[in-house]
Amino acid sequence: MAAYTVGVDVGGTKVAAVLVDDAGAIMRRSRAETESADYAGLVAGIVSAVTEVREGVEMSGVGLAIAGNVAADGSSVLFSPHLPLAGEPLAQDLCGALGTRVFIDNDANAAAWAEHECGAGRGAGEMLFVALGTGLGAGLILRDRMYRGYHGFAGEAGHITVVIDGRACPCGSRGCWERYASGTALVSHYVERGGDPEVGGPGITRAAAKGDPLALAALEDVGEWLGRGLASLVAVLDPELIVVGGGVSESGDLLLDPARRALASSVMGAGRRPLPRVVAAELGNAAGVVGAAMLARHDGQ
Repeated sequence: MAAYTVGVDVGGTKVAAVLVDDAGAIMRRSRAETESADYAGLVAGIVSAVTEVREGVEMSGVGLAIAGNVAADGSSVLFSPHLPLAGEPLAQDLCGALGTRVFIDNDANAAAWAEHECGAGRGAGEMLFVALGTGLGAGLILRDRMYRGYHGFAGEAGHITVVIDGRACPCGSRGCWERYASGTALVSHYVERGGDPEVGGPGITRAAAKGDPLALAALEDVGEWLGRGLASLVAVLDPELIVVGGGVSESGDLLLDPARRALASSVMGAGRRPLPRVVAAELGNAAGVVGAAMLARHDGQ
């Protein structure tokens, strides 16, 4: 098998591709614009980015990280909120255009696999990964294997209901966990406490790092809701380790300490059971695209 695979992060208007070695190190990068409303344009953009990054190098496969519901066999995307994908044979079409095998996975799964293989989850056979971005995504590693569920849709933890008739969610429901624990939720908590909505999530995070009381309180709100939700997942899954990624995780212990406290106080059997460690992710924004490349190497195994 060739030493290199390519990972592709597929967004609504652009794709980013990286060439990755067998240790998960990024060797090259490329980007291409896509026509997000057109399937053919999306395929062309992916082919362009991969062709550029692989030039002159033998590779063993391509992995795609995409937000949405991915078929369990990694062949197609059944639904994506930002892309023109609804069951088209994307892996097959790309395989024909690129001449190599192609594997697709949900972006949170890809990031989880990267953290498991070469990030904060190294050595943990039972690991839960939670990403706090615009929404909340999750990936689950069981016995050193990615768990996708029967249909491939496992990990949509952000849409667990935590507040009956709570905040409206773009998914059509109300009270979803990601409405209370995510980058979007951080802004909501901040505004509810009297903050300026124009500050935005990254601005709130920076302000919290400087000791701003309002930003710290909003970040603690997110941490508490994160811990409450994790308590439910721990009761069901009993993982060895929880890795928290996404932009909000850059706050480190300002986020994770309240999450740990809320998890410890609200989990079933609180005070009378061992708890998983809760740590920050290590790979940052590169996790999804690196994980996609590494999943392609292992065919998702």
